[in-house]
Amino acid sequence: MGRVAELGCAVCRRQGYEGTPAELHHKRAGTGAGRRSSHYDVIPLCPEHHRGATGLHGLGTKGFEKHYGYDEADLLKDTLALLGVTVCA
Repeated sequence: MGRVAELGCAVCRRQGYEGTPAELHHKRAGTGAGRRSSHYDVIPLCPEHHRGATGLHGLGTKGFEKHYGYDEADLLKDTLALLGVTVCA
């Protein structure tokens, strides 16, 4: 998880700002209410894009996708690719 945080915010990176300090967001899609996903399904997000008004928790997953045009799954794919992890589809 430390390697993931060191990547910087996944949303900022997509916007051309690399290296923004990040905290870890556990992907919520596909988990039950009140349950966290695996520690392998984490996305690095800056505080604003994580907990802020324009972040995943502020906008909600549907609002986030509508606002940015991509979702948690897309950001997780980006993160895993940067880590050199191959994902089976």
